[in-house]
Amino acid sequence: MKITSIKTQVVNARLRNWIFVRVETDIPGLYGLGEATLEFQTRAVVGAVEDLSLLIMGEDPRNIEHLWQVMFRHPFFKGGIVTMSALSGIDQALYDLKAKDLGVPLWQLIGGLSRKRLRMYDHLGGGDSTAVYESAVAGSFAEKAARSKADGFTAVKILAVGKTAPLDGYAALKSAEALMAAAREGAGDDMDIMVDLHGRTTAAMAIEYAKVLEPYRPFFLEEPCQPEDWRGIARVAHATSIPIASGERLVHRHEFLPLLQAGGIAVAQPDVCHAGGLTETRRIAALCDTFGVSMAPHNPLGPIATMVNIHLGFATPNFLIQEVMRADVPWRDEVVSGATPIIDGHVAPGMAPGIGIEIDLAAAAKHPFEEVGPIQWYHHDGSVADW
Repeated sequence: MKITSIKTQVVNARLRNWIFVRVETDIPGLYGLGEATLEFQTRAVVGAVEDLSLLIMGEDPRNIEHLWQVMFRHPFFKGGIVTMSALSGIDQALYDLKAKDLGVPLWQLIGGLSRKRLRMYDHLGGGDSTAVYESAVAGSFAEKAARSKADGFTAVKILAVGKTAPLDGYAALKSAEALMAAAREGAGDDMDIMVDLHGRTTAAMAIEYAKVLEPYRPFFLEEPCQPEDWRGIARVAHATSIPIASGERLVHRHEFLPLLQAGGIAVAQPDVCHAGGLTETRRIAALCDTFGVSMAPHNPLGPIATMVNIHLGFATPNFLIQEVMRADVPWRDEVVSGATPIIDGHVAPGMAPGIGIEIDLAAAAKHPFEEVGPIQWYHHDGSVADW
């Protein structure tokens, strides 16, 4: 068996463009699908997929580890978010292809079942970008948290901290507290609430936010500082009783290691579309398990990435919970078929070979690539802020 082509399909999803990867072989009808979505850098990733494909064309797609090493090591300049996202999409497609060739679901290929069902968590508004990023109103938070609960979810994530400064004042703290209180009111005591700080502030300010959020018992506090500031993240972890989660912008186990050694996180959030695909994310999971850290992979991306994460979760012992954007665009379920339904906030293991997803090319073509720029904002004095 040989790889004969590697193609990309870009589908607009409003805030981002999904990048689907298809690895084809010389066996008629046998191909694999993956996802390499990277916000605001779509064309760069598509080009990187083309570059990496030159390294593995004509190779046996079933030798996944070998091909991963070729794509990671032979370009000489290793890593980087664009290259690793491209590698991730190809790697996922290779797993899908091999599982299809063997006639087994992906979770079976990567170790079999570690659990009978997998817990999922929602975003406010089901992941609609306006509800997630722009609707910082207490009444809205309460209503949307209650809606997630009514839809069967047992956990929801919120952005309780808005456009904050590196060191902010009392009003910012009161605003965060009010939003958290509203979400707790809508969710009730029996629903878990995650709070995402989005890396918007410093360790010192994150600690202040944690103090006002602690009484509401967040399930975890996500990305309290910029991802490279592992010392700052550890400072926050040691200063609060709220479990800390981070890792969505880290792209290799070596980048997780200092964070783990410093006791910085209780929950790791590698993104299977950025961190090296299934091959490297599974190594990250094993490393985290060594430190007693649970896995809750980052996943605000497309339906293929969601299904890959679900398979990963079923086969990973230290898996905690899975993020999903279920209502980011109304055409989500039109573009693909085979997605596992979420029932009572959980999914069951799929039995279809491979990832279990198929792309409707005609539906995908109705939503072609669109220019999507990053959300830009500035502090009150005009200096650049982290989104």
